[in-house]
Parts: sequence; structure tokens; C-alpha cells
Amino acid sequence: MKTAAKSATTLKKGVLRKPRVPELWEALTALVIVFLVIIIGLKLNTGLTAPLVAGSFIAGFFGLYLGHRWTDIQTGMIEGIANAVPCIMILMLVGMMIGVWIIGGTVPTLIFYGLRILSPKLFLPAAFILCCIVSVATGTSWGTIGTMGLALIGIGQGLNIPLPIVAGAIVSGAYFGDKMSPLSDTTNVAPAMAGADLFGHIGSMLYTTIPATIVCVITYTLLGFSGTNGSVNTETVNSILNTINNSFNVSILTLVPPLLVILLSIKRVPAVPALSVTVVISVFWAILTQGVKFPAVVNAAVNGFVSDTGVSAVDILLSRGGFNSMMGIISMVLLATALGGILEKTGILTVIVNALLQKVKNTGTLILSVLISCYATLLVTGNSMLAIILPGRTFKDAFEERKIEPRVLSRTLEDAGTIGAALIPWSAAGLYIYGILDVPVLSFAPYALLNWTVPIFSIIFAYTGFAVFKVKEDDKSE
Repeated sequence: MKTAAKSATTLKKGVLRKPRVPELWEALTALVIVFLVIIIGLKLNTGLTAPLVAGSFIAGFFGLYLGHRWTDIQTGMIEGIANAVPCIMILMLVGMMIGVWIIGGTVPTLIFYGLRILSPKLFLPAAFILCCIVSVATGTSWGTIGTMGLALIGIGQGLNIPLPIVAGAIVSGAYFGDKMSPLSDTTNVAPAMAGADLFGHIGSMLYTTIPATIVCVITYTLLGFSGTNGSVNTETVNSILNTINNSFNVSILTLVPPLLVILLSIKRVPAVPALSVTVVISVFWAILTQGVKFPAVVNAAVNGFVSDTGVSAVDILLSRGGFNSMMGIISMVLLATALGGILEKTGILTVIVNALLQKVKNTGTLILSVLISCYATLLVTGNSMLAIILPGRTFKDAFEERKIEPRVLSRTLEDAGTIGAALIPWSAAGLYIYGILDVPVLSFAPYALLNWTVPIFSIIFAYTGFAVFKVKEDDKSE
């Protein structure tokens, strides 16, 4: 009898300790508290480190409250961080690449020719279009921002244009290609999750992306002609041009490294090996074109380039880059993805997304629910790929039941999941952009027009029925 009673007690304790799925109100409460902690931290200018640590503690205690063991929570953190390893490697390599490209004359050459060619009034639309072209050719927003974007931010600074506006135009253009290029990873993942054809998916995205692109071009042009660019000091621009020309060997030859990045991207070489090859070749290219010594180039790759021309405008522009410059950003990526891993492990996201799905009553609400789910995933995980995969799997059957073509779902996933990541300060994309352009996410977000006008068009079309393609009977029979 004692043995049976003891076994029953043990079984009862085991049942009580078994992790449970949170109720909807519990999931929402936990998510709101974590979100508020991060927002309050940003408002108090504490940076992201403290709020992310606090958010992780809160999420961890919530997991314990649900019956998860510490080892389960730790596993969630590790899985979250594991998803960010490629991103961390890219950050390291881009930091090194920037330092080498500056000492090798690549960035100075781009700034030099940009200041001579680009008009202040047309700079913003030109910057947007240039980033669109590069991102479509390469299929990567990060590569575009780290190459063309870095040069454009320097040119914009030289032309005395507010950097948040410049960064907004760069980010908009960079994410145009990340969304539309057949070479982009998200452009391939979204139709795979929805069961759509790749080029049918791209054609569907034109309906929301082209109107948003037109809005961007018009708005950036109006901003350029409205005097938002400030007053251009010709004397300062000439001083920058002369200083760069005297400090570096300005030559078309220095543009070989960025062309190599574009070529490797077109050849579909994965980002990490492509950037690794580019960094190595850029080191020797800097020695050949600038005559600098190997230790100096390695130092620029590790610690960044420090400009000491004596001209403050140039020194501010060119003193950046290096492996070590990315350590702060990488630490925040680790914290953000660890937090996302805990929240995902505890089932918060699944509960909220499933609740949204149950509230769907019409096509407009269905598409809006997908957008909300993508943004919720971004807020929780900071990972654009997960923001496409999780809602894609969840809503696929609902679209089939309503006889809506898969390309509408895949388009909606990208309308929020791909381009929304840049607007989240603690996402991997947001942290990367801040690390490269040195402009806070909340500062450039209002000017990243493409990133928030595309989902607006997506919602409008969802409720009007425009471009919401229905499955034809003959297609269904096939």
C-alpha cells in the first residue's frame, strides 16, 4: 500500500511538473510585458542590452511558471542562438570587409565619384534606385547595405543631407531586391512554404511592391526638392574631394571588390564563403592599389580604419569598420535570439497565431492575420526567416479552404516577414543596419518608405479583393 501511495504521489508530481501550453491571456501578457520592457528601455536611452537581458529573465520565469525545466529553457536559448550563427558570421566578415575596403580605397573612391556626380536634389531618389538595382542583382539587402549603402551614407553626409532620410532611402532600395530578386533566400522560401511557383510568386508581389515603389520615388524626389537636404557647402565638398584624392589612389580599379561581391551573389555562392573570399582578395587588392603594408591592412580588418587626415569631415566619414566594431552588435543579436528562443520554446507564438486563425471570418481578415502573425514573429524572434516559415505553415490550409491561390499567401508573407525585419530595433536586420550605417532604427524607420507602404497596399488589396487570386476550377482539377 505504501509503495502504491508513493508511486501515485510521484506520478502526481510528475504530472504537475509536465510543461503545459499557455492560455491565450497568459501568452499575450508575457509578450506584452517583454515588449514593454524593451520599449521602456529604448525610451530611457538605456540601449538594447539591459532590456533584452531583462526580457530574457521575464521569459525564463514565465517558462518555469508553465512547468518547463531550466534545461528546456536553456535549450530554447541555444536553438534561438543557433539560428543566428550565419548572421553573426556575416556581421564579423562585413566588419572586416568595411575596414579593408576603406584602407584599400574602395569606399573613398565611391564617395569621391558620388560627390562629383550626384546632385543633392536628386540624391535621395538616385540612392533608392541604385540600391534597388544592386539588391535585385545580388538578391541580398545586407550585401547592398554593406557595400552601396555604406558609400551612399558617406556621400549623403558630404552633401549635408540628414542621415536618417539617407538611411531610409538605402534600406527601402535594399529591401526591394531582397523581396523581388529570384536570387534572394526569402524570395525562394516564401513560395516553398505556401506551395507556390517562384515566378508566380514574384509576379504576385509586383501588385503590392510597384505601387509602393512609385510612392517611394515620388516622396524621395519631393524631399530632395523641398530643401530637406539642407544647405550644401561647396567649400566643404571640395575639401572632402581634395583630401580623399590626396590620401588615396582614387581609381576604378578599387571597385573590383564590390563587383566581386555582386558576381559571387549572381553565381548563388552562399553569403559566408562569398564574403570570406571577398575579404581575402580585398586585403591583397588594397596592398596592390594603395601600396599599404600587410600589417596595416590586417589591423584595419580587425580594429577598423582610423582616418587622420586632419579634415574632420573626412575623418568622421572614413573612421569605421573592423571585426571588433561588430562585437557590440553581435552581443545584442545573441541576446535577442536567446530571448526569441525562450518565447518560442514556451509556445507563446503558436498560441497567439492559432488564436488569430480562429478569428478569421473573411479573406481580408485572413490576410491581415497573416501580416500580424509575421510581425508578431519578428517581435518575438527578430528573425525574418522564421517570420515567413511559421505563419506560412500555419495559414497554408486556411488559404486552400478559401480557394485562394498560394501566391497570395507567399506574397503576404514577404510583405511583412521580409521587409518588416528592418523596422524592428532588436532584430538581426535592424542591428545589422545600425552597425553598418550608424543610424538608429527608430530614426530611419519613418523614411524607409517601402518597408511600411507595401503592407499598407497589402491590406487595402485584401479588403477590396484586388489581386486576391482565386483558384480556378480547371487548376484545381489538375
